[in-house]
Amino acid sequence: MSGNTFGKIFKLHTFGESHGKAIGGIIDGCPAGLKLDAEFIQYELARRKTNQGLWTSPRNEPDELQFLSGVFEGITLGTPIAFIVENKNQNPADYEHLKNVYRPSHADYTYEQKYGIRDYRGGGRSSARETVARVVGGAIAKLLLKTQSIEILAFVSKIKNIHIDYDVNKISTEQIEKNPFRCPSHHKDQEIQDIIKLAKKTGDTIGGVITCVVKNVPAGWGEPVFDKLNAVLAHALFSINAVKGVEFGNGFGIVEKFGSEANDEMFVENNRIQFRTNYSGGIQGGISNGNDIVMHVAFKPISSVKKQQHTVSSQKENVTIQVEGRHDVMILPRAVPIVESMVALVLADMYLISRTNQL
Repeated sequence: MSGNTFGKIFKLHTFGESHGKAIGGIIDGCPAGLKLDAEFIQYELARRKTNQGLWTSPRNEPDELQFLSGVFEGITLGTPIAFIVENKNQNPADYEHLKNVYRPSHADYTYEQKYGIRDYRGGGRSSARETVARVVGGAIAKLLLKTQSIEILAFVSKIKNIHIDYDVNKISTEQIEKNPFRCPSHHKDQEIQDIIKLAKKTGDTIGGVITCVVKNVPAGWGEPVFDKLNAVLAHALFSINAVKGVEFGNGFGIVEKFGSEANDEMFVENNRIQFRTNYSGGIQGGISNGNDIVMHVAFKPISSVKKQQHTVSSQKENVTIQVEGRHDVMILPRAVPIVESMVALVLADMYLISRTNQL
């Protein structure tokens, strides 16, 4: 049980460390005959990249994708798709002083307890750099889902205590990508910029919430009991670095309602079953109901802060540290394509599984 592979039919296995030679992956189970749009996949990687603005790390990786197998003349062969993205802007010297120190709220201590050894260069395998492979896998999953007209749209809906207003029926990818923080509107841009500048000035970091909406998923996707659609989606989303909470539809807010207020009433129009509300977030009994699937994902503030903090060394001494190096002030805008990718991987898998459910 290595924990490095995700999926049942459409599987993604990832490998690589933050400051190793490369990050890579193997996709197994992708059907043959899928046209891979290389520009689209590279665009998805660019959305995840560092060095995008005031809030990001200055680490400048080109993130150039190389396919090693499974693709011929831009078409999938049905065989394992292997790929790598080289790490070209490494600076492991930034971490030399942390070699024998456990950074607060990082995976340094836990990885060493599990394996008896750790790669201290940027967190090694526990680094968010690993998500490069997820974005490649997610981009291919998106291309597969596009054949079924399924659209996945994520955006930043809250930064620290700043709530961003939005209407899920009026949001577009273009609108989100035009915003410097991948928010659905510009109304809070100045407030967001001010809080980022404050965090940067004081050597601190901030967290927030990403909302993800999936359109055109047909009713009937998801497996009973242990592989419910919401359960698998939650598993996928919680596997992303810094995620501390996931809710569907009204989530925790639904506890404030009476049952009669929280049910999604149904009606028929033009011989089609529809819903008046979407409190459940498009999933009932662990199976999609045909409504929009709506998720909210909470990201904690990044653990790498430049303020002095108390911790311990591997020699069990009390020490204080200041984490230097190249780090984001917040991960949220870069995490938008990562959230979309994990959702796409789940839905690509569920799509292929759904084709086995009925004769």
